[in-house]
Amino acid sequence: MGHNDSSPGAMRNGRRLSEQWGESAVVRPRTTERHITVHKRLALGFALAILTLIVVTAVAVALSVRSEDCGGGRDGAAAAAGDPGSRGSSRLNGSRGERAGEEEPWRSSRLPGSLRPRHYDLRLAVHMDNFTFAGWVSVELECVNATRFVVLHADRLEGGGGGGRLANRPGGGAIRVNRHFHHPANQMYVVVLHRELKPTRVYRLNVSFAAAIEDELLGFFRSAYSQQRERRYLAVTQFSPTHARKAFPCFDEPVYKATFSLALRHDAQYTSLANMPVESSSPPDEDGWLTNRFARTPRMSTYYLAWAVCNFTYRETQSDDGVTIRLYARPDAIASGAGDYALHITKRLLGFYQDYFKVQYSLPKLDLLAVPKHPYAAMENWGLSVFVEQKILLDAEVASSSYQMEVTMVVVHEICHQWFGDLVTPVWWEDVWLKEGFAHFFEYVGTDFLFPKWNMEKQRFLTDVLHEVMQLDGLNSSHPISQEVEEAADIDRVFDWIAYKKVTAVHQVMSHPDYLLSHMYSNAARDDLWSKLSQAMRSEGRDIDIGKMMDRWTLQMGYPVVTISKNQSEQLPTHYITVSQEHFLYGPELRRNHSLQWQIPLTVAVGNASSVRAESLIWINNHTETHRVGQMDDATWLLGNINQTGYFRVNYDLQNWKLLIQQLHNNPQIITVGNRAGLIDDAFNLARAGYLPQGVPLQLIGYLPEEPSFLPWHSASRALYQLDKLLDRTDEYSLFSDYVLKQVASRYHQMGWPTNMPGGEGNVLQASYQTEELQRELIMLACSFGNKQCHRQAVAYISDWISSNKNRIPPNIRDIVYCTGVSLMDEDVWEFIWMKFHSTDAVSEKKILLEALTCSDNSFLLSRLLNLSLTSDLVPEQDVIDVIIHVGRNPQGRNLAWKYFREKWEVLNARYGEALFMSSKLIGGVTEFLNTDRELNELKEFIQSSGVGAGPALPRALEIVEGNVRWHRLHRRQFYQWLRKPLSPKLG
Repeated sequence: MGHNDSSPGAMRNGRRLSEQWGESAVVRPRTTERHITVHKRLALGFALAILTLIVVTAVAVALSVRSEDCGGGRDGAAAAAGDPGSRGSSRLNGSRGERAGEEEPWRSSRLPGSLRPRHYDLRLAVHMDNFTFAGWVSVELECVNATRFVVLHADRLEGGGGGGRLANRPGGGAIRVNRHFHHPANQMYVVVLHRELKPTRVYRLNVSFAAAIEDELLGFFRSAYSQQRERRYLAVTQFSPTHARKAFPCFDEPVYKATFSLALRHDAQYTSLANMPVESSSPPDEDGWLTNRFARTPRMSTYYLAWAVCNFTYRETQSDDGVTIRLYARPDAIASGAGDYALHITKRLLGFYQDYFKVQYSLPKLDLLAVPKHPYAAMENWGLSVFVEQKILLDAEVASSSYQMEVTMVVVHEICHQWFGDLVTPVWWEDVWLKEGFAHFFEYVGTDFLFPKWNMEKQRFLTDVLHEVMQLDGLNSSHPISQEVEEAADIDRVFDWIAYKKVTAVHQVMSHPDYLLSHMYSNAARDDLWSKLSQAMRSEGRDIDIGKMMDRWTLQMGYPVVTISKNQSEQLPTHYITVSQEHFLYGPELRRNHSLQWQIPLTVAVGNASSVRAESLIWINNHTETHRVGQMDDATWLLGNINQTGYFRVNYDLQNWKLLIQQLHNNPQIITVGNRAGLIDDAFNLARAGYLPQGVPLQLIGYLPEEPSFLPWHSASRALYQLDKLLDRTDEYSLFSDYVLKQVASRYHQMGWPTNMPGGEGNVLQASYQTEELQRELIMLACSFGNKQCHRQAVAYISDWISSNKNRIPPNIRDIVYCTGVSLMDEDVWEFIWMKFHSTDAVSEKKILLEALTCSDNSFLLSRLLNLSLTSDLVPEQDVIDVIIHVGRNPQGRNLAWKYFREKWEVLNARYGEALFMSSKLIGGVTEFLNTDRELNELKEFIQSSGVGAGPALPRALEIVEGNVRWHRLHRRQFYQWLRKPLSPKLG
């Protein structure tokens, strides 16, 4: 249903909010005395909140619930008479439920569905001087099923006492409210009526409320920044997934779409923004306050409503279709042009997506807001997308190409959400992948449109999406793409890389235009998508049940490993192969569930030393099958899952691995770049999981000195860094580091550095993007594993910077040089980097300078940094988690970070715990490097003593550490035995 079908005009019952917003928090004032009484309560509430720093959780309201017929009386209802009715308590948390035996819908974790919101008229007065706000909301409700309960969400809101009645005829008196109370367990607010509401009628609920603008990162929260040495504040919303209820009472589930009319009153020195443009603005009054009234939104879910109050300035452009695009940020960032890049690509992306989806962008404007801190990289609020500064501001002179790529992909992702998410929203959180998976896939499609030479969809998609998520999805603690979500506490858990990245394996079915057209301004579930795709298949003459096939991939956890073997039977000719599937898991003792089975599209190619035959497609439905692929002999090799287009791993018999390894050593170009990268990733992960001997991947990458392409190197480096964190504290570590340097050395010296060294060393190379990325990868490997020349060049760059006070380090390798210099040089260099971190305004530079400080070998400096990050304003709150994680990545800081994390867990959990994505990032980052029995026992003790759930992060962390310890027990000795051998393409 389009937004034109929604309920007409705000406040159509004739009640208008006073222009004096001092009176705005009360909906049904009857006398001056009542005004004074309620405002004393509000003032007292604010004072208590500020003095005691306690957020009051009760929702106390002045409420008026009004009835309207669905017919002609709907538009002309008069104001309700103000009957005090039953008095409500100003502290409602302790109220008891209904009498035993009566219906109590508030005890369910989901809203009952008897009422449906049609429109919210929301008015807020925002006090930036004491970080509080007062508000009033009038919700137009349609009764679906007869009920005597109005149940909606509210959390941490407070207000004065009140009561009300419900009109039972247009313009009539109010129906009496029996009682109203808060049910904290489910964050619900309940109005109990004396009589039932009638189906098909429309009612209006009025609620006044007040709350603090919190310092945490959810709901309506505040943030700070410095401008010309002056500390300034802003306040912004983050409502996804369940935090709109912290800002106003509402039906805070995605299926309850409605329109919104918003008015913000605040000090005139601030600017206010919202989803829609300002429709009217009052001139500042005698107190210096103004009111901005924003245009009515289309139908949308509560978690996409957004507003901000700030001192920011902006740059502006317009799309070809006349959509106004603005980027708001700190004034100095706007003046420096740091927002120009994101503004430019957003203009191009709006046109691209409109053409691609065949659906116009729905709003008259799109604002991009860069804030100093945020719980996520960005949030795609319709018409007002909010980004953390590091993911949208780009200083062209100092930003690396990898930083530019990161900013690009975040912007591409959020603009895609204006269609997949904002326009069409999942019915419920179990299908959050319907928006996040689409947007993540289009990161690569959209970036390819902007920069075709980057070749993102065909190359980086493989290593940055499939390879990464398959590691996570190979754990026993993984979960299906679609998972049941009942409790509110479970909702945050669906926002992980499974929802974002795994679903991109089905990217070929993602962009069917009928899906968007059929569900515009509404909600959709996975079956809606499967239905549209099946219809499309039938129109092409293919009777394929997409739902039946895709349920195997979305409703089952994990993925299969497909094993391909040449048929050894004398009864069958040699052009047959045997194919089997089983659930891939990293723990051998976990492989007991043989019931999981997938419908797998397996592509197979047959080749030899000089040629490759055309690939064929085989559908695998059973655990073991036999298929004909063509004539083969002893020199013929098989290659499955061509270019890794399928979401599964492929294993072979050892003889076939030997032939593939020989092919790579003798003539690697016969096998395409994507297949070379896929073979490397599969081999290392199969070996780590115990499916292959440890020597197979080591033999495989022995050809790398001859590898000219970035993608296989990137795949190999990811695998080598995984091994590095397992081995870097072992006595024989030098065997491994020497092996890596041997693979890297010749290609590293051939590629050189991107500019001349201050001392004259290095090669000048005007590189293409792919060459730059390969060059960066090789320099990182060389410096990380101890190449002496790489170390000398990094130290020379840092020394030149210190002596000349001119930073001549190429932006693309600054992070490598900074980290290497800090790790090798003395304390003065650390202090120099610390000083530069505080003096720069470039957000990309600030980020890599802070990370470089974690590279020190000096435990005193690392401890100092950890303590400063958590206990002072010297490190931005947004970066504290990254500091702890990066100290943990430093072998010299691993024990330090792990100990610090455990000691400060209560402080960290209090600060970030509700932002589960950040909490999970911290837990995973600080534990993934633990690999000893002692550390495993410490983790188990921590889990038992802390008593925290942190979603799936702790169980997942425990499984990863158990896997690290298991690998040492089962495979480390064999791994080092292989390293002691002269490595060649001969297995056995």
